[in-house]
Amino acid sequence: MLVKKFKTIMSMKYKKLILFSIGFLTLHQFFVSHAYAYIDPVTGSAALTLIAGALAAGAMTLKYYWFQIKSKISGDHSQENEADTVDKSDLGSGFVSEWAELKKINRLSQDERSIVFYAENKASMNHFQLLIHELTEKMNLQICYVTSVKNDPILSTKNQKILPFYVGDGTARTKFFSSLKARILVTDMPDLGKLHIKRSDEYPVHYIYLFHSMYSVHSYLRKGAVDNYDTIFCVGPHQVKEIREIEKVYDLKEKKLINYGYGRLDTLLENKRNSQTTYFNTKDLIIIAPSYGDDNLLEKCGIELIDMLLKADFRVLVRPHLRTLRDSTELIDSIKKKFEKNPNFVFETGVIPFDSLNNSKCMISDWSGISLEYAFAFERPVIFIDVPKKILNPNWSDIMAEPIEISIRDKIGHIVSPNNLQEILELIRILGKNTQDISKLIKQTREKTVYNIGESAKIGAQYIIQLHNESKNSKNT
Repeated sequence: MLVKKFKTIMSMKYKKLILFSIGFLTLHQFFVSHAYAYIDPVTGSAALTLIAGALAAGAMTLKYYWFQIKSKISGDHSQENEADTVDKSDLGSGFVSEWAELKKINRLSQDERSIVFYAENKASMNHFQLLIHELTEKMNLQICYVTSVKNDPILSTKNQKILPFYVGDGTARTKFFSSLKARILVTDMPDLGKLHIKRSDEYPVHYIYLFHSMYSVHSYLRKGAVDNYDTIFCVGPHQVKEIREIEKVYDLKEKKLINYGYGRLDTLLENKRNSQTTYFNTKDLIIIAPSYGDDNLLEKCGIELIDMLLKADFRVLVRPHLRTLRDSTELIDSIKKKFEKNPNFVFETGVIPFDSLNNSKCMISDWSGISLEYAFAFERPVIFIDVPKKILNPNWSDIMAEPIEISIRDKIGHIVSPNNLQEILELIRILGKNTQDISKLIKQTREKTVYNIGESAKIGAQYIIQLHNESKNSKNT
């Protein structure tokens, strides 16, 4: 098995890595074998930079594949997650440009990089959008925006109050965090200080964590995922309760908890207000949006479910989790091969279009956080396929609070066994007759679950400005 894995690693997919290694050896031959030759300071500096870069890239390469192999041997998926944090683009041409961007960040004035936002992935902007707009457009504040997403739309923003930079997700990012000189950093990336991403060694940065799911802290994140943040923007009362309990159980210093809300939900609600439901097709649209892992609904009953809905004359949009697209290629290929010629089937690999969400009949999910976003934004039910819940924190039961993703399911939808999928057809028929009652129940649940609906950006911006002014004044004194 390991031999096979190694052969895969060394396949043509990694041709750039091989070429890069050859380049490094050439540099080595030039600079090391002729050690007696004089090299002027400028050339010497450039040479050292290239060699250091090559060594760093080599180290990152070894690190990435070590975690991959280790995860296969031990079965510990946390090792695989750690491997995912290693920047594969560092193995190619992006390495130099990412470090150049880091130098640009370090050359900014203190005011220009006083407030920094860091986007880990494509979903981050969904949670930052309204908050950044509030700070820059309404309050006229300058921010620095650092991203690990190559095609992040903010990189080409015309907003003069945003200074955007791309640092990848490899060694340049690691250095960015360890050497950061800012008053405030806002991010939706968990596990600060737990893996290779550390707090700044050079400056007393105030770290703010913003949740990218409405789910319970102790169940959907790894143990200690938010321990090293100074302030937490909480979605609702359940997260406040859970964090305080975590601090008590593990004897942790109390963090500042802000009754914030959920930016992604506010964005969806705003888009909904500015649009209208328009059915482009007479057939009802059903969205299938699962989580990831060996037990997700696509793995357990995906083909059977899709087939049943299409035969019942529904339109079906399937949006697998990104990790399922990456890890379960055989399953994905099977789904595409079987259904892609059906005109009522849509296979989505990116963000589900707003119009599709807005014009759908209902959503079918398992344990994906999008289920709460959908129900609360569009006031329509979710049908939950009752597959085993993925556990990222094996110690979650240390906290005496039932995860909200368990307790809320029957309040915003219905639970169906994967062995009884035919029940879904009857449920959809019933749901269509009781839309007003269902909508009212979901609204009531939403009000109890989420803080400051429609106002989260204003609350967050006010706190950031207050914190910024306090920090600035303390430095001046």
